Amino acid sequence: MKILVLGSGCATCKRLHQSVLAVIKNENIDAEVEYSTDVVRVIELGLMHGPVLAIDGKPIVFKSNSEKDVKEAIVSQIRKETETKSCPCGGNC
Repeated sequence: MKILVLGSGCATCKRLHQSVLAVIKNENIDAEVEYSTDVVRVIELGLMHGPVLAIDGKPIVFKSNSEKDVKEAIVSQIRKETETKSCPCGGNC
């Protein structure tokens, strides 16, 4: 799993990055985490604002930068991916 935090380098973006690192560590999640301030990458994802949290290239929605909300978003995405992989239809049912 690759987790990408994109933003302008502001305090909010840095806080999101720190929350992601804490969740990965505390939940023992095997993931590569990248932090980028390349605003062009935000636009390439079809978004016009930051910070952006993307898992495996897909932006995900989260409530706030709090560790609790970031954990909920990441764990929810992991659950979705697991369900899709285990479904015979590949998640198209």
